[in-house]
Amino acid sequence: MAENSDVIYQVVINEEEQYSIWRDTKQLPEGWRAEGTRGTKEECLQHIDRVWTDMRPLSLRRHLEQAEQAR
Repeated sequence: MAENSDVIYQVVINEEEQYSIWRDTKQLPEGWRAEGTRGTKEECLQHIDRVWTDMRPLSLRRHLEQAEQAR
């Protein structure tokens, strides 16, 4: 199925700093907020590729940092 290039998406992020995209016309699901980037699906996915460099959830990163400091 061909992707409609007229559809605008937005980049969204949750409390764990995990990224996704969501159609701009739809209400965001609970727990997600707009990150500020809008565009085509491809543009939004490219932005996520650039900024989401650590896929680990925020809670895991914090836990590992605390464990490292406790050493």
